Amino acid sequence: MARREQDLRMSVELPMWRALTGYRLLTMLYAVALFATGYGGFAHPEPAIAYFAVMCVWTLATLPKVADAAHCTKPFLAADLAIAVGGILLTPLTDTHQRILDGGPTLPSIWTAGSVLAFALKGGWRWAALASTVVAAANLVERGAPARDTVHNVILVWVAAIAIGYVVEVARASERTLARALEIEAATRERERLARDIHDGVLQVLAMVQRRGDVLGGEAAELGRLAGEQEAALRTLVSGGLTRAATPAGRVPGQASGETGAHTREAADADGSADPDGPADLRALLAPYAGARVSLAEPGAPVPLPPAAARELAAAVGAALDNVREHAGERARAWILVEDEPDAVIVTVRDDGPGIPEGRLAEAEREGRLGAALSIRGRLRDLGGTAAWVSVPGQGTEVELKAPRATAPRGKAEQR
Repeated sequence: MARREQDLRMSVELPMWRALTGYRLLTMLYAVALFATGYGGFAHPEPAIAYFAVMCVWTLATLPKVADAAHCTKPFLAADLAIAVGGILLTPLTDTHQRILDGGPTLPSIWTAGSVLAFALKGGWRWAALASTVVAAANLVERGAPARDTVHNVILVWVAAIAIGYVVEVARASERTLARALEIEAATRERERLARDIHDGVLQVLAMVQRRGDVLGGEAAELGRLAGEQEAALRTLVSGGLTRAATPAGRVPGQASGETGAHTREAADADGSADPDGPADLRALLAPYAGARVSLAEPGAPVPLPPAAARELAAAVGAALDNVREHAGERARAWILVEDEPDAVIVTVRDDGPGIPEGRLAEAEREGRLGAALSIRGRLRDLGGTAAWVSVPGQGTEVELKAPRATAPRGKAEQR
């Protein structure tokens, strides 16, 4: 996360500092060439030669200072501005009065703007306004009286520097907002991953204990009641109270309660690929789900997917079968159909249960029952895929899970 934020920061500011470095070098060469071509017109060129020697040495020696905001310190900015202003004020001592009145350039010429731009990049538009004002005052003193071309140049530098400083401030504010949004997104994804694991394991076990306790009665009924209370409290915590978490060590993706957990462990061990870095065969991960009441229809050829994507898709299928057992009953039948498309893998889970009433999925999510929201839809969303439910009361439920061949960034998936 920190590396990603650093890359974003570099993408906003680093090009500006690089441009400033190039500008200072080019304008230094331009000022020297301008002086050399007009050397014969100077009344006293010796002070100008000494000034250009200082300016060139300073520019080359301080290139690291304009590499980024951290190295561009306040003492450097003050010294740089002083050299620029000193060159402007030194001009009347080296050039003729007539050339100055005719609008001749100052000794540093447009190199001065580099100092002002450094103020803008470092401190924003307020620092830029301060530096521009100092340069403007020096230009007016050098000219002796306000002239049209001098005022024009002063205003141009002043407006340009303030505009660049304002742009820098806006870019930095946008960068901070984006970094905060990325932090929130990362925390949300961590919470959803933990919530899926909790739903697939702890919540399923607590729900099973509650049901068994109600059937057995006696002390088991009290144990079931306590398990039910803990389940409700944990659902509330998972749905809104967690901000940061990590996946428990040794946790098998898709592990649920009882029979499903054992099957999923077998599927996780047989990932369908001898090469841990190579693709996994989805069929090997889904095979343990087949049984007396679960039929599996799959292609005759392997269905390769990236290992992580294959495990997440298989875990989503396991969560869908958990929902079949919980809501359609232990005797309900289910069918798993695997379709291997050129650009995606589609797994359909269908049952012969009573179906889902309209609006029930949204209501369950509001109640903190996160099987569909996180264990199924959340997993597919992280893969860049989709999960869709089709249910007719009295005619069962069909869940279509679609995962792309190459996983897409979260948030790009189509929501259905």
